[in-house]
Amino acid sequence: MEIEVAILLAAMGITLLEMSEASAVGLALYAEAKSPAPFLAVSLGVITVLIPTALAGNFIALFPLFYVRIISAVLLLYFGQRLMKSARRSMKYQRIGFPQGKHEAESKSVISTAYSVGMVEAFEAAIVLVALFPENYDSTLIGLVLGIIAVIAAVYILRNQVRKVKQANMKVAVSALLLSFSLFWFIESVHAISDLFLLPFFVIFFLVVYYYATRNLPSGKSENQSA
Repeated sequence: MEIEVAILLAAMGITLLEMSEASAVGLALYAEAKSPAPFLAVSLGVITVLIPTALAGNFIALFPLFYVRIISAVLLLYFGQRLMKSARRSMKYQRIGFPQGKHEAESKSVISTAYSVGMVEAFEAAIVLVALFPENYDSTLIGLVLGIIAVIAAVYILRNQVRKVKQANMKVAVSALLLSFSLFWFIESVHAISDLFLLPFFVIFFLVVYYYATRNLPSGKSENQSA
């Protein structure tokens, strides 16, 4: 087995980038769900894409990159605006109390979002990995595994910190994160753009989602008004 360092680092780099994005959403949803279920859903979404990629990765190259990015952007936009509405409900329930029977529906939404994000981010990594596998399969596979291990270690260290954040605020952050990725991929599909733009996108969307989630809400638990 001959290892090519450049190929290994490239595979590890793209894995770190895309899996960090998926893990950021998983961490946030973990804080909301108060259970490891979102992590499992994100992991399942990643496995759904990366295992077939490692086994028969060359076939994914048949998909035009433009359409892959557009589909990814649409999926992230859908779940981002869906979570934005959920953030508003959570802000309301945070003030007036959570109606009995609502938690189960919210939990299902969290799981579906986590799974979809895992798939989308893994697919983005797969686009690069399929180009690296023919160059040196072993180096690419090792880089992929090392990247995943590094992300898992970081998630394990940070998991207890994010649980201290209020559920409603975390939903605002996750929604802003998904919408930022969506806008990024819409732009990337027609023109190359630096990853550095994700930060200002996130700040803008966070402010927009927070305003939407908190406007005209009742001021306390005594006011049981509808949003």
